Amino acid sequence: MTDVLLMAVVLLAFTVEATLGFGATVVAVTLGAFLVPIDAMLAAFVPLNLVLSTWLAVRYRRHIAWAFLLRRILPWMALGLPFGLLALDHLDPEVARRVFGASVVLLSALELARLLRARPDDAPDAQIAPAPRALLLIAGGFVHGLFATGGPAVVYVAGREVDDKTRFRATLSVLWLILNAVLVIGYVSSGLVGADSAGTTLLLAAPLVAGLVVGEWLHHRIAPRTFQLAVFGALLVAGAILTLP
Repeated sequence: MTDVLLMAVVLLAFTVEATLGFGATVVAVTLGAFLVPIDAMLAAFVPLNLVLSTWLAVRYRRHIAWAFLLRRILPWMALGLPFGLLALDHLDPEVARRVFGASVVLLSALELARLLRARPDDAPDAQIAPAPRALLLIAGGFVHGLFATGGPAVVYVAGREVDDKTRFRATLSVLWLILNAVLVIGYVSSGLVGADSAGTTLLLAAPLVAGLVVGEWLHHRIAPRTFQLAVFGALLVAGAILTLP
């Protein structure tokens, strides 16, 4: 029964990410923690997430915003990531998770309010200023090192600055591919990923395929404004989940 429930959680997680471009790890870790230890969930799930990210990045490679990713996103997140990995043994993860979740809730609520007030003929918002963007992304990299779920910060930035949904998803897929590859290397070197986790990873391969198929179908049928509302609505939920005990 635990395996069936775990497969259902992973199906939901991969459907969300294949549709929106993010959210799989938040969903999987939060719900999967009721079934298996978090470290075991990450060990089995993150390698599979590499498969999803690789598929989306390769298939939609022409839509990747390389300049935005390499100049504005990746350097700042890469700066925060190693500190998150180092903090695993020194920082109270519950406190860090809740503070980060609360900030995501606030940012998402403000952005949803802006979208709901906006009229079709309104001029687009200005991009986020460099200093706030850098701080958000460093924090996102730090939290990604702690929980493999630093996405909300970068999703907020990308959601403000990349208005095409396919470009948004393809660009984030490359980012997750890079960051999660670093995490998997760390997991392997620490012994977290190994023979014990491989069986669970194989078990979850079927939900990965199903989630990708369903998510692709949904992605191509969502209107742009609905997509933006879904992105920040999902962020609001993800942030709220991160604040829970």
